[in-house]
Amino acid sequence: MAGKKYRKALGNYDRTRKYSVTEGCQVLAKAKISSKWDETVDVSVRLGVNPKYADQMVRGSVVMPAGTGKTKRVLVIAKPDKAKEALDAGADYAGADEYIKKIADENWFEFDTLVATPDMMAQVGKIGRVLGPRGLMPNPKVGTVTADVAKAVRELKAGRVEFRVEKAGIIQTPIGKASFKPEQLQANLTALLEMLMKLKPATAKGTYMRSVTISTTHGPGIKIDTTSFTAQAHAE
Repeated sequence: MAGKKYRKALGNYDRTRKYSVTEGCQVLAKAKISSKWDETVDVSVRLGVNPKYADQMVRGSVVMPAGTGKTKRVLVIAKPDKAKEALDAGADYAGADEYIKKIADENWFEFDTLVATPDMMAQVGKIGRVLGPRGLMPNPKVGTVTADVAKAVRELKAGRVEFRVEKAGIIQTPIGKASFKPEQLQANLTALLEMLMKLKPATAKGTYMRSVTISTTHGPGIKIDTTSFTAQAHAE
């Protein structure tokens, strides 16, 4: 059954063609497989960088203008005054040593993102060995180590996603749901690609944004033409 649906999806567009961001997001609606559940839309970006060199590590975050279709559970590690700010801004949990102890002693991970104030990082570092492997260690480069916890919480709840280039030079991240309108996916994809261009390492040689492909969870990939983004970057 899935094989037939996949082949049918492939017949709805030209696999050899690179589509503009606008066209690609419109084609995606025809290339999704499941009608029973709302598939995630993912993007895979292959960059011309070598992540083993620190100065070519591309890492950051971007607020998806149309959200991601998923609500993140946010824990903020901060002293009482900042913890209150975080809760007022919509954090699911906020506190200091009690949450660090809960994670260390109870293996508690009922959250998707951890934000910490700079003055609490020494304590958070004590549980780094359990946070790190889960990708939960706060990092200033992606905005999760900050004194402005209210802003961080609001952005995360609004659809901020973090990304980091993998060993093969690829960045993969969700940009929404299959139920999103093409314009919403277009806004999210554009925001991500523009951010990646801003983060281009000065030491990166040759073509930086080598390929971009979008797809639903089980659907085939649609190639995206990035000429407009690279041309804009050169113009600047």
